[in-house]
Order: sequence, then structure tokens, then C-alpha cells
Amino acid sequence: MSSTKSRGARDEHVVEPPEDLHEMLELARFLENHSAPAVLLGPDGEQIPLPVPAYEVLRRVVSAMERGASVSVEPIDKQLTTQQAADLLGISRNTLVRLLDEHELPFERFGQSRHRRLRLRDVLAYRDRKRADRRSRLDELTRQAQEDGLYDVGPEAYREALAEARKS
Repeated sequence: MSSTKSRGARDEHVVEPPEDLHEMLELARFLENHSAPAVLLGPDGEQIPLPVPAYEVLRRVVSAMERGASVSVEPIDKQLTTQQAADLLGISRNTLVRLLDEHELPFERFGQSRHRRLRLRDVLAYRDRKRADRRSRLDELTRQAQEDGLYDVGPEAYREALAEARKS
């Protein structure tokens, strides 16, 4: 499941949350209060047990939509075009192609085609690595700032230091 970042151009597999979230909130509360899978009830009264993996996907989808996020449930081995992968990562296609050329992300070519395809699992793994790296760097910067006592300095001292830095 991936949540999309903006309400601009959409893929046909993306489902937008409803405008009125009341029903989604009710469903989310119901799922939170029931840990065991339920049954599906057809319009003709036929019932079928909901398998645990499908139930877990439903819980995640409802949770995301309850928060107003759009969702897409895709097979993890789905192949993406370079544009789709770039959109998912929130970068330009040219930046993605550079990453491919630098072997930052694995890709496949079929036959003599120039077109590259990426696996969704690889794109998501790259995104997660980059997020963890950014988090780690921010933690390190925060630690250094604390060691240097920068959190003890008032805003006026920051303004003065910034003005001094701009002069030089």
C-alpha cells in the first residue's frame, strides 16, 4: 500500500478518500475494536470469511483513508516506468535516471529496449533507506547543536550570527 503525496495527476489504481469521512471513521472504529477477521456479506445474503491477510490490508486502507490519504494497493513485484517511480519518490524523472545511471536503484531492460522498468519493492526500499538516512543525519545535527549549546541561545543571537555570516 502506498499513499500518494498530492491530489494532482492520478493513476487509475489510486483511490481517493470520500469527501464525507463519517462512514470511514465508523468503519475505522469498528476495525479497531475487532482483532479477528469478519465475514463478507453479499447482497444476496451469502457470507464468506475474510482471510486474515485481506483483513489486514482492509485495516490499513481504512486507517489511511480515515486520515484523508489517497491509497493504492499494488503487488510488490509490480513494475514501474521511470516516470511512475519518480512520481512515487517525489523527484523528477531526470533525477531518477541519474540515480539509475549511478546504480543507486536496480532496474531492468527488456530485449533491446531503451526503456527501463523498476520493481515497486526496490523503489519503496530506496525510499525507506533515504528516509532513514535523512532521519539519522537530522538526529546527528540535533545532537551536535545540543552539545554546542545552540538550543540555549535566544533568537536574537541567531539573527545577529546570521547577519554577521551574511556580511562575510
